[in-house]
Amino acid sequence: MVFVALLEPISPGNIGAIARAMKNFDLKDLIIINPKCDPQSEDAVKRAKHAKEILKKAKVVKKFSYLKKFDCIIGTTANVGSTDYNIPRLPVKPEELEIREKNSVILFGREDSGLTNEEILQCDFIVSVPSSKKYHTLNISHAATIIFYELFKQKKETSHQHIRNATIQDKKILFKLINKSLNKLGFASDDKKETQKRLWKRIIGKSFLTKREFQAMCGFFKKIK
Repeated sequence: MVFVALLEPISPGNIGAIARAMKNFDLKDLIIINPKCDPQSEDAVKRAKHAKEILKKAKVVKKFSYLKKFDCIIGTTANVGSTDYNIPRLPVKPEELEIREKNSVILFGREDSGLTNEEILQCDFIVSVPSSKKYHTLNISHAATIIFYELFKQKKETSHQHIRNATIQDKKILFKLINKSLNKLGFASDDKKETQKRLWKRIIGKSFLTKREFQAMCGFFKKIK
């Protein structure tokens, strides 16, 4: 199941438009984090059109930490890394996005400022819609529609129900093994060690590990001394 989360939205019209796009592409679970407007306002309801039930059932929460319950957090941003060294902001394209975790959430940041660096670090990885260098920032509802469409296409084309996927608890176990191995290695500075930890977190987040792959990686890192 894929949830959609909006962080501190300021426009009820955008909330309604995103709810409408969700219904277009068979998404139904909306989370609104610390909204700066009324998600049930007349403007939101009008923009939602026939997706009013998504607005009505939307879960409103106060804190970003609510998202920790999900197996996979996929952030969205228009501000991608300018170089390969900005690991947290290296994105995948919408057509490359494939969600296998049963309990996943796509997170959209604030309309005016997006996600902070700290919030990006809480995501397993990020997705960004390529656009013109002259004007690269899309309206949040337009970006959401593109991402939802690509997910919908893939769901219709492929099925992986026979494959067991690694859970969030599995990933935590693997991260502990990786961090333990990295702590044993010599680095020129603590910053370089932290960079390695972030890099591994991104690699695992993007790879959508199966249960068997998780077990194999655990076996490998247990052998590192």
